[in-house]
Parts: sequence; C-alpha cells; structure tokens
Amino acid sequence: MGNYDDIINLPHHESTKHPKMPALDRAAQFSPFAALTGHNEAVMETERLTDNRMELDEIRKEELNKQLQFIKVHFLQKPQVSITYFVPDAQKAGGAYLTVTGTLRKIEETRHQVIMENGTVIPMDYIYEIESALFEHADY
Repeated sequence: MGNYDDIINLPHHESTKHPKMPALDRAAQFSPFAALTGHNEAVMETERLTDNRMELDEIRKEELNKQLQFIKVHFLQKPQVSITYFVPDAQKAGGAYLTVTGTLRKIEETRHQVIMENGTVIPMDYIYEIESALFEHADY
C-alpha cells in the first residue's frame, strides 16, 4: 500500500468560501516576472548622447545682438531667418543644438527671448547663430 492510496481517488476539493479563479487569471500568475523593470529604458537613456553648450565670446555675442537689432529695424519686411540655438536636455547634462527657419513673430527684449511665427520660443542667451538673406548686403 502506497503513501497516498487513501486519498488518491477522492474528488478535487472545491472551496465554499472562495470562488474558483478564472483560467485567465490563473495563467497570469505563471507569466514571466520582469525583475529589472525599466532597466532597458535606463540603458537607452544612458546611451543617448547630448552636446555640451558652447560658450560664446563677447565679440560673437555682440554680433548676434547687432543681427537681432537689424532684424528688429527691418521687422515689417518679415525676413526669413534661420536660428540655431541650444536646447538643454531635461534628463541629463548637456542638450542639443536645433535650427528653426521661418519668420519672427516678435522680439521680447524684456524677457530676453525671440518668438517665431510657428510658436517656437528661443531664449536669446541660447542663440548660437542667426542666418538670413537680410544680412547679405547689410552694414551693421
């Protein structure tokens, strides 16, 4: 006689207190466990490269200021401009340089920012370069 001969042929126990678990929920408890949740995202974030912000010398800052003043004088002509500026990264040190091309909506000197027609707000301190056909024959 074996160890379990007395219970081997008994019917399966059904609880009177707890309802039977649906098969889908029962299967879920055996699904793989992701012990390192977020690990892949963290690795990808670490691999993402950022640029360091380049500091401009006083001569370059003065040139950019003259260009902005020149654009302000010729604002009614709605000149096309391309502005390259630094955008700090929200996640880690550094950022990226972006270039936006279009017409300016306004130059807010009190807030020290430039607003493009498409709604892009560019802090003047982050501007790296301004290009425009308006500057080709300018003597500013």
